[in-house]
Parts: sequence; C-alpha cells; structure tokens
Amino acid sequence: MPFNLPIFLTWLRIVAIPLLITVYFLPAAWLTVEERNLAATVIFIAAAITDWADGYLARRLNQTSAFGAFLDPVADKLMVAAALIVLVQLGRTDAIIASIIIGREITISALREWMAKIGASKSVAVSMLGKIKTTAQMVAIPMLLFQSPLAGVDMQQAGSLLMWVAALLTLWSMGYYLRMAWPEIARRSKKIDEGY
Repeated sequence: MPFNLPIFLTWLRIVAIPLLITVYFLPAAWLTVEERNLAATVIFIAAAITDWADGYLARRLNQTSAFGAFLDPVADKLMVAAALIVLVQLGRTDAIIASIIIGREITISALREWMAKIGASKSVAVSMLGKIKTTAQMVAIPMLLFQSPLAGVDMQQAGSLLMWVAALLTLWSMGYYLRMAWPEIARRSKKIDEGY
C-alpha cells in the first residue's frame, strides 16, 4: 500500500469521521450545544479542504496512485454519509434527503465499478453536474451543522433549502449517469438474453 502526503490527507479525512460523531456524544458538561456545532462544523470544513488538497497535491507532486484514486472517493462518501446521519439524528435534515444522497452514492459507485470492469468507465466519468451536486451538499452540510444564525443568515433555513437543492441535483445526476451507462447495460442484457 503506497503512502505519501495526498494519501495521508485522505486518511486524515477518514479519521475525522468518528471525531465528528463523537462531538455530539461528549458529556453535556464538556461542551455547550453551540460549541458542539462549531467543533463539528470546523471538523467537516477541514475534511472538505483536505479533499481538495489531496487531489491538488497528488497532481502537483506527481504522487497519483491507484490506491489513492480508490481511497479518495471512499473517504468523501463516508464523511458525507456520517454527517448526514448525524444531521438526521439531530433533526436538522430529513431522512429522505439522507436516503437519496447515500443511496445515489452507493448506486453510482457500484455502476462505476461495473463499468470499469467491462472497460467502459469513460461513460460514467465525473461530470460537471456531479461537481455542482457535490458543491451544494458540501456547503449545505456545514451550514446545518453550525445551525446558529451567522452574519444575519439563518443557517438552518438556508442549509435546509440548499440540502433540498442538493437532493434534487443528486437525483438528476444519478439519472444522467444511468442514461450514459444505459447503452452498455442494454447491450450486455441483450447478449445474456440471446445466450452469449
């Protein structure tokens, strides 16, 4: 297993997951609700920064690797899933939103793995729509973790609205990827039906 600075940053993102969750299970005497929210927000934003940094450094330092390419999206999806589950537990987002986003990530990850296995991974390469969806949820999640008004903005209300936008973009992007993969899926299904 290779180990370099980009991969180290990716591992830090994975380590941040239990830290984010633990913040909300510490004894009440240790942290106020506002302090918990701030700590969780800082942890999530720091993790999001490492997501950008590890990709940038891997390219800049010529330290890209197959293991890093595998681990990076896994770390991203685990971090987002953990944050969404925490937000559902706290009553700050709807379970349906978490289910849509997590379900989409599982579906598209499985689709990409299958498409790579049959040599058609370019059909489901990351699109601009997927990047916009990711940006929306990566902004909405810290807003909902922080929750308190900031600079006159109701973070709970704004974050909730943006999370619904992220959920709609999630469904749209899933439809896009499935549509791109459909010709290959149909072709393979036809071969199976014909007994090849």
